[in-house]
Amino acid sequence: MGQRRQYREADRPEFDERIIDIKRVAKVIKGGRRFAFRVVVVVGDNRGSVGYGVGKARSVPDAIRKALDAARKTMKPVSMVGSTIPHEIIGQHSAARVLLKPASPGTGVIAGGGVRAVVEAAGYRDILSKSLGSANVLNVIAATVDGLQRLKYVQQEAADRGKDPNEVAPFWSRNYG
Repeated sequence: MGQRRQYREADRPEFDERIIDIKRVAKVIKGGRRFAFRVVVVVGDNRGSVGYGVGKARSVPDAIRKALDAARKTMKPVSMVGSTIPHEIIGQHSAARVLLKPASPGTGVIAGGGVRAVVEAAGYRDILSKSLGSANVLNVIAATVDGLQRLKYVQQEAADRGKDPNEVAPFWSRNYG
């Protein structure tokens, strides 16, 4: 059985795993406080899939392991056009809002904190962003992932409208068509 497990782990695709936040949290109990750690991680394959996870445990390594497992389970594909997104969008989660805009090739990732980690793990190399509203790291990450998952695919949108992809997304055709 040990050989099968090694084969499975060796066969597993490599992921870009980023630890975003480690916080000590406390639960108040009868005898005082019980401390644990909350870890937020982002996992992506740098080819258009990304997910995030939260893990809580009494020790940091256990919390990281739990968060990575949760993040791998939540990985979902996102729309990519070359190295950027197909259109502008605002992702929302709770009070956090994140504006994501496509950028021309060579611009780079203009983002900070959790937004940068999410878009880089997903594989975007040219994108503009602005975090609006809440600065809570967990909510900003969730808002970014929400925005990325709500992006439309250029080819699918063009097929739905019965048009050429260049007519639907002029930005796409100018830079990637």
